[in-house]
Amino acid sequence: MSKQNFGLIGLAVMGENLALNVERNGFSVAVYNRTPARTEAFMTERAQDRQFVATYSAQELIDALERPRRILVMVKAGQPVDDMIAQLKPMLEPGDILIDGGNSLYEDTERRVKDMEAAGLRFVGMGVSGGEEGALNGPSLMPGGTKEAYDALEPILVKIAAQVDDGPCVTYVGPGGAGHYVKMVHNGIEYGDMQLIAEAYDLLKNVVGLNHTELHEVFAEWNATPELNSFLIEITAEIFNYIDPATHLPLVDVILDEAGQKGTGRWTVMSALELGVSIPTIIAAVNARIASSYKKERVEAAQLLPGPGVDYSGDRKALIGKIRDALYCSKICSYAQGMALLAKASQEFNFGLDLGEMARIWKGGCIIRAGFLNKIKHAFDQDKNLANLLLAPEFRQTILDKQAAWREVLMVSAQLGISVPAFSASLDYFDTYRRDRLPQNLTQAQRDFFGAHTYARTDQPGAFHTEWTEIVEAPRP
Repeated sequence: MSKQNFGLIGLAVMGENLALNVERNGFSVAVYNRTPARTEAFMTERAQDRQFVATYSAQELIDALERPRRILVMVKAGQPVDDMIAQLKPMLEPGDILIDGGNSLYEDTERRVKDMEAAGLRFVGMGVSGGEEGALNGPSLMPGGTKEAYDALEPILVKIAAQVDDGPCVTYVGPGGAGHYVKMVHNGIEYGDMQLIAEAYDLLKNVVGLNHTELHEVFAEWNATPELNSFLIEITAEIFNYIDPATHLPLVDVILDEAGQKGTGRWTVMSALELGVSIPTIIAAVNARIASSYKKERVEAAQLLPGPGVDYSGDRKALIGKIRDALYCSKICSYAQGMALLAKASQEFNFGLDLGEMARIWKGGCIIRAGFLNKIKHAFDQDKNLANLLLAPEFRQTILDKQAAWREVLMVSAQLGISVPAFSASLDYFDTYRRDRLPQNLTQAQRDFFGAHTYARTDQPGAFHTEWTEIVEAPRP
């Protein structure tokens, strides 16, 4: 019996679709799932008359593959990945490659790469974005590990990835856990994007007063613009068109307003805090999901904590345009924060990330795919040492042109009691970044007062401490 080109473990939705994608692109595939019934169902329902071989044990999968073996593991992140590695490792031979395609914590991937390489084996932590449709038709792939391991996988990966105008949406990201780190930050940016869109929707529905048909029309119109064309805006427009068969209401109106999360946004926030990178929009998005979970408390608070009435008397059509501008400016800030975090992590962990290339592989397949990623790629291609996207000429001019509208949207929101935490955090980020002097001189004085932490001066070098209780009067004019 001939050996198969590729192995896949884990036949949940993502695993099944990736297996079909690999096979459709000309590679024979051996599949294995811990539950035999799942394997049987896949072979019967989706794999008939195709280049698939079913296996029913890890050893059988190993024996079915050509060498060096290339095995994609699609199991739940955390201990299940370690358990699978422990099971497979004694069966593998030098040069064989395991690929973790789940949302693993990058630190776990770093550890696994070192452990496998020490045994003469190879390990790739690969971020996969695009959901089930992307997995089937072409995801964005973010593989990290040794370059040699990537080179052995590249013939397959470039074919199964999403294809855009400048190539497949896959590249060698960097060593160790680089691939999963980039996927983590991708998801953090995704959190920010989704929250910003939700806030725009809140304003359009509850301030402008748009119904579901009008909301569909506005988001469809925005999706046709170069600035806001994106997968998330596109599906938002579609969501407003869906009518619930049970109630005959727009389905979005009967969905409980409690957002879930699987952890990658929280990991992004934790890493940013550890590295000292400011990502307030992404933090606001994570906090908004947490606050949404306080549903019972919010219902009670709504009766006890009245705010201003939502009664906008201005030009509603003009406000729609201003909300669009505020959304785009805030979106620029969210991506600027994510890219700044990638830059700092690359420096700290020696990932060697090419930020322009990261923007390029996000152009297709992934959840945050958007037209303006071309502009981000161009900005980093023009200046490899660009400190912040806000400094890139095109983005800088865009925000300068639109900031008046952005600020007005925040004023209207505050006046009418509509919370827009991600819009607000984005504007605060911009205003903080653009100021040459902040009030943290007072913070440093306070720290020195109560803890003798010292401070630096603007007029001379060195560290200084003052006995603040020894009052020295300023000279009289």
